[in-house]
Amino acid sequence: MQRIVSILFIFIFPFYFSQEKEKIEKSIIGVQIGLFGGDIYNEARVSNNISIRTQISLNPSLWGGDLYSETGFALTPSISISPKIYYNLDKRSEKGYNTKNNSANYFSAKLEYIPNLFVISSNKDVYVNEMISLTPSYGLRRNFATNFNYELTLGIGVGKILKRNYDLQVIPNISFKVGYDF
Repeated sequence: MQRIVSILFIFIFPFYFSQEKEKIEKSIIGVQIGLFGGDIYNEARVSNNISIRTQISLNPSLWGGDLYSETGFALTPSISISPKIYYNLDKRSEKGYNTKNNSANYFSAKLEYIPNLFVISSNKDVYVNEMISLTPSYGLRRNFATNFNYELTLGIGVGKILKRNYDLQVIPNISFKVGYDF
């Protein structure tokens, strides 16, 4: 009997006292707004450090000046999905930094579709060409207060307007947004 207890102790002891790896949140729903648009998003955990972010956005456009006959403003919708790999959750946790609501650095690859559903504009008869893009990015997400966050994303990718005779285009992804997680 003592031998069985000793064997169980040897096998269970390391698991009982081992530190659990930091995990990202199971699901986060929130809103973010910045100079380059606003988002409503859901970020769902796939594994301990990988999540899938789905979002619906309104993207602003401005035009005007000497080159154009008039000035204008428009908001166009977009839908995107992006896997995010958080790579420093454990390090932040070990240092005592906040990791709530996935407060960490990450790499992502955003697949975005811009449809011609509607355009909110200061001018009449404004439309957008449908487009799809893939943009690898680096980002960091931090929290402040209880449920507020800010997120910086930098990346560059390629996009294609879904009409004939359009070539691939370079798509920058530069974003700084402040948001709230529900």
